[in-house]
Amino acid sequence: MTSRSSLTTRTNPARPGNLRGHNLGLALRCVASASGEISRAGISTSTGLNRSTASSLVDELVSGGLVRELGATARAGMGRPPTVLALASDGPAGLGLDINVDYVSACLVDLGGTVRYQHVVEQDQRGHTPQQVLTRLAESTLAAVAASGLTLFGTAVAVPGLINRASGTVAMAPNLGWHDLDLAEVLRQTFGEHVTLDNEANYAALSEDELLRSDQSFLYVNGQVGVGGGLVLNGEPYRGRHGWSGEIGHQTVDRDGPVCGCGQRGCLEQYAGYEAILRAAGLGGGPGPGFGLRSTAGLIRDRADGGDQRTIDALTTVGATLGVVLADCLNLLDLDRVVLGGIYRELSPWIVPEVEREVAARFIGADWARPAIGTAGHGAEAPALGAARSVVRDILNDPVPWLSR
Repeated sequence: MTSRSSLTTRTNPARPGNLRGHNLGLALRCVASASGEISRAGISTSTGLNRSTASSLVDELVSGGLVRELGATARAGMGRPPTVLALASDGPAGLGLDINVDYVSACLVDLGGTVRYQHVVEQDQRGHTPQQVLTRLAESTLAAVAASGLTLFGTAVAVPGLINRASGTVAMAPNLGWHDLDLAEVLRQTFGEHVTLDNEANYAALSEDELLRSDQSFLYVNGQVGVGGGLVLNGEPYRGRHGWSGEIGHQTVDRDGPVCGCGQRGCLEQYAGYEAILRAAGLGGGPGPGFGLRSTAGLIRDRADGGDQRTIDALTTVGATLGVVLADCLNLLDLDRVVLGGIYRELSPWIVPEVEREVAARFIGADWARPAIGTAGHGAEAPALGAARSVVRDILNDPVPWLSR
């Protein structure tokens, strides 16, 4: 499936201090976001750049392997028909890795966002070093990159925890048992210099193409062992001062509740994470949340579909608890919608009605502008997919690092 860029094309062709980079990005995003055929003249018209400048920029993008020429249009009329342009499908690639409690996964996309490779390794990561975790992915993933004919530009890694993006360290990933870990350095030894880290829910939110294109403001809630939140404001991720926004799983439900892996008591994930659902449904342990022949979500859903009352009660309680917390978030942030991903996507028939009921009752603006409560467009692959697309999104924003490599 091909994804068009979610970036809007700015109309101002100049920016002090970085005119070339700005205009190259402007032209490249114009090609990426075109809904039909586009030529050099079309780029000039859309951006306000003069025709000679637009043509020169396109020449540079073509020679740099970012744009390809498809040939002349078949339009009727006098004069030479314009050449149609498209993003190169054999240029840079973005690699996304998702390190979660029960699995690690990899996703490779080309410049247009098309998935060229996906791979999952199922195993409990708790108690394993990052080197051990990544070794399971590295060989097959790097072989797939080589076989794709693409050139790996960067690797983005999704981790369920607090991430310092500037330093590439994991401040805390309680469900993995990682603290103050320089994960970027470990990754560079295997995947190269261009490595970025972020919370898994932030990257999962970046897989929601339609919402990003429409510049909506939404909260993506990713239900796994933990519960993560990715906040998007006007189509752009909002990470907060330290990059730690969206930690909805550690909002307090009961100050005297069970101890959470983060060290606090009564956190939402102790009531709404998938292990909490299994306990409440009397199912004990189970397989991973999104992958495998019989996933946790599938196991729970089968029980609920079969009319098991204890499972149904567990799911409705989770939905109500989640709805109360989300109503508080909406009262604070006033968003367009909430997107439920991870295990909540699979269990939405039981969870969404309860969330909607609580939001309708507790969100103060519900009578005038009730936010939409919906499910994610992608399943468990969302964090790795969003991570991979974040790499090519960076190229579309600024092609100079690729062209100067």
